[in-house]
Amino acid sequence: MIIAMTMVTLTGAFAQKPAEIKFEKLTHNFGTFSESEPVQKCTFSFTNVGGQPLVINQAVASCGCTVPEYTKTPIKPGEKGTLTVTYNGKGKFPGHFKKTITVRTNGAVEMTRLYIEGNMKE
Repeated sequence: MIIAMTMVTLTGAFAQKPAEIKFEKLTHNFGTFSESEPVQKCTFSFTNVGGQPLVINQAVASCGCTVPEYTKTPIKPGEKGTLTVTYNGKGKFPGHFKKTITVRTNGAVEMTRLYIEGNMKE
């Protein structure tokens, strides 16, 4: 009887859904903005749609002009978090840009890519 109870408990523990991040959107377009206002910010919202707490281990931008900041505490199943991206075009050539932010988590899908783009005018 004890062995059967242990097996049922272990099976239930292993059957739980892992953490899973789901972003409301994967791309943000800043549109056209002036070189005189080179700093632009956007926020990506996400939900943990899995069964375990979600932890963002890392968020890395494709260049130093883009800085991601994210929720550092574990996000419980069903709860939301944010990742804010700041683009600083100061000293960059005007024109179209597209940058990537790679997000690594403990979730079922370990890596997600987010994109920001825009057009900085002189």
